[in-house]
Amino acid sequence: MSCLKKPYMQQVLETEQKALEINLDPAIYGTFAEIGAGQEVARYFFQAGAAAGTIAKTMSAYDKIFSDVIYGPEKKGRYVCESRIYKMLEHEYGLVDERLGNCRPDTLFFAFANTVATVNYQRTVRGHGWVGLRFQLEPESPPNDIVLHVNLEDYNKKQQQEAIGILGVNLIYACFRHAKDPRKLIRSLMDRLQGRVSIDMLRLTGPDFEDLDKRLLSYWLVHYGLTKLTLFDANGSIHGSDLLYKQNVMISRGNFRPPTLLHADTFTNAYRQFQEDLGDEEAARSEVLAELRLEDLHGEGEEREADFLDRADALAAMDKMVLLSKYEHYNELIEYLADFRIQKIGLVIGAYHLLDIIREKYERNKDGRLLVSFGEIFTRNVTMYVYPNIEADDRHRMDSQNLPIPEGMKYIYKHLQESGQITDVRYFNPKALKIPTDQVLAQLQAGESGWEESVPPEVVKAIKEKGLFGYPLSKKRSKATPG
Repeated sequence: MSCLKKPYMQQVLETEQKALEINLDPAIYGTFAEIGAGQEVARYFFQAGAAAGTIAKTMSAYDKIFSDVIYGPEKKGRYVCESRIYKMLEHEYGLVDERLGNCRPDTLFFAFANTVATVNYQRTVRGHGWVGLRFQLEPESPPNDIVLHVNLEDYNKKQQQEAIGILGVNLIYACFRHAKDPRKLIRSLMDRLQGRVSIDMLRLTGPDFEDLDKRLLSYWLVHYGLTKLTLFDANGSIHGSDLLYKQNVMISRGNFRPPTLLHADTFTNAYRQFQEDLGDEEAARSEVLAELRLEDLHGEGEEREADFLDRADALAAMDKMVLLSKYEHYNELIEYLADFRIQKIGLVIGAYHLLDIIREKYERNKDGRLLVSFGEIFTRNVTMYVYPNIEADDRHRMDSQNLPIPEGMKYIYKHLQESGQITDVRYFNPKALKIPTDQVLAQLQAGESGWEESVPPEVVKAIKEKGLFGYPLSKKRSKATPG
């Protein structure tokens, strides 16, 4: 039976027990470097006892000048960032290996690092940080890296610092005790931390994880509830801080099973309109993302993972970055993106889907909260680009202009149209509107011909070469998890 079908029933150790167990293991030895607000991880190991068996050095280059002298300056002037954590790991692990490698040949060396900013006094800045570990699983072997981004959900600074301490201990323990089971490694990061942190990016690299499909890390983060949204591309997890910060973003939500010419038309033509609406200067700072929702995946356990990878492979063939989310409502997605100070957000949505949203909000908010409910979506920087749908008679086209809007919604809806926050996609391929996605999938799985005409050529190639979506006579996908 797949381990995914079993509940996670392992006894959760107290944080102090984990730290003590690592301290009592004579093979594990390394350093702690913590800057910013993250000063708590080493404290757990010191207080657990027997720390001399684990800790070679602890340090905190709290002053920015000292930090720059040790690790080098940051081009963008931000110290709580991904590049900082890698510089810290590189420097600190290099010192351990250089100074102790010859005299401790049987030791598993590590370097732990974090750079953290907790909530400010005015509570206008959300607490977050980068946490990483460079570690060996065999003596004298090349090390592995695990790096993650964490959002701190506690209300005050002291609680957020405590959460970072627990997370750091969980990370070190998981890497040395659960490395052969990455699923368990991921799950155990949240021990004693449910509701206190969210981890929206995780990267795991190195010789001991070469056979791991890195995109599964993004899937596990969402599937196991460590986050409600993560971003990835063909190479694995990405964080939006550098990619999306103060950019303009268009998002197209879809099933993508498989991606058809309709999806390709959306990515091309709706994005073209989005860029035109932005103007030349802002268009140069824009991205288009595909959003795949967890609930749209099929199957259970490893079957569900395989379905995720099929869709990820198909979207990678189209060279698309993907948002994997647990969000049902767009306002949750918009709230998440607000942390990146995105200038303009374009949401591509089918006419039928827009009508469903309008009716749902109308039925739920007849008590006078209708304007507030819609305002959660239509902030000043959000525009919905409505893609037309063909009605069942195959003759009538439905778009934002002829939707049957409930009477109580017409005034608000007209205002959103006139303000440009609901607008029709001007450019589209009429033939793509008629593509029957379910029929395409059925033909593909049956090995029949004809489905290729409805799918982008690069996706057709990926489906046939990799056997995606149940395409027959294909080679089997290799196992995702090492060990």
